Amino acid sequence: MSYMKKIWTIILVFGVFSMCSVMADQKKMDVVDLAGRTVSVPVGAQKVILGESRMIYAIAALYGKNGNPFVSLVGWKNDLENYDPDAYQRYAGKFPEVRELVNFGNPYQGDFNIEKAISLDTEVVVMNLQNLFRAQETGMISKLEKAGIATVFVDFRQRPTQNAIPSILLLGKIFDKQAEASALIDFYVQQMQKVYARVANKKDEERPLVLLENASGSGYGTCCSAYGSNNMGRFIEIAGGRNWGSQLFGGLRGQINPEMVFTTDPDIIIGTGANWSKDRPQTEAVLLGYDADSEDVQKRIHALANRKGWDTLTSVKSKRFHSIYHQFYNSPYHFIAIQVFAKWFYPKDFKDVDPLTNFKNFHEQFLPISYSGQFWATLQ
Repeated sequence: MSYMKKIWTIILVFGVFSMCSVMADQKKMDVVDLAGRTVSVPVGAQKVILGESRMIYAIAALYGKNGNPFVSLVGWKNDLENYDPDAYQRYAGKFPEVRELVNFGNPYQGDFNIEKAISLDTEVVVMNLQNLFRAQETGMISKLEKAGIATVFVDFRQRPTQNAIPSILLLGKIFDKQAEASALIDFYVQQMQKVYARVANKKDEERPLVLLENASGSGYGTCCSAYGSNNMGRFIEIAGGRNWGSQLFGGLRGQINPEMVFTTDPDIIIGTGANWSKDRPQTEAVLLGYDADSEDVQKRIHALANRKGWDTLTSVKSKRFHSIYHQFYNSPYHFIAIQVFAKWFYPKDFKDVDPLTNFKNFHEQFLPISYSGQFWATLQ
């Protein structure tokens, strides 16, 4: 090869290498996560670990009706399988690779396998904002960063109505689904607007006092745990109610004495329920979800209403005693729970709002699994 040919070959190779480097740089962007941290993440990440598998509620909605939300996942925590087995089976039935995802355990308690994450060429670990302090305390964030793995925090649980939109936008960037994120946000805003304006001018004396009991009859603790001013407690307020627990707790939830319920006698009582039978076979909770049976739902809600002394409560006697799908507390489609609450609180004002149709439409437009089962109920 002549001297000039060698020179041109070197220039060409260097040029290709430089172009590839630029392309590599273009595949990353700086984002601000829900913890306020600036993080450099790959756009269109192909190797992602979820700190909680229930984040799939949001990710599936980004991939849409005909997409595969697991194509970029290499591992997660197994909370979906344990606490929402109905949804897990729906997704696993359509996407068998779900069963092959590595279970990384609880990333916030020091048992996360960093070496395994490295061996899978993991690019990003997505975690829940509520557990930021624990992740920092265990040193997990710094260990992952040293290994070249980005960590980002989203929030569909702590302040979901405030942080759902920025969380969806963040996931849209990570998975390179920004147009899909925009469409999802448009739908979300439209659904939330069905409630906001109608309750904005309700006077305090018009607003019902609502006790929202966490995981009624689940067996995770003695009665009762009530939601505070965050999360579902905020749903109550947005829907036009006065959240009973907000008077006692500033955070997510807390334990209460049942005597306090009898003393205050709330206008409405709502308990959260889901299929916890895999984790707690003897659970007395209302097993709401994709496999819920309406007859069994009524049997279980009657059992909760018939707990000692509860049959004397105004909400039970007036049949304003309800159950709602627990997992709405940790998903971007919590707007359905807010619509259901508003309809329970003000039936006449919301007679033209149909949460069931809206939820079915959401599945049809955004999710790869079909609607089935039952997600809320009223004592009959």
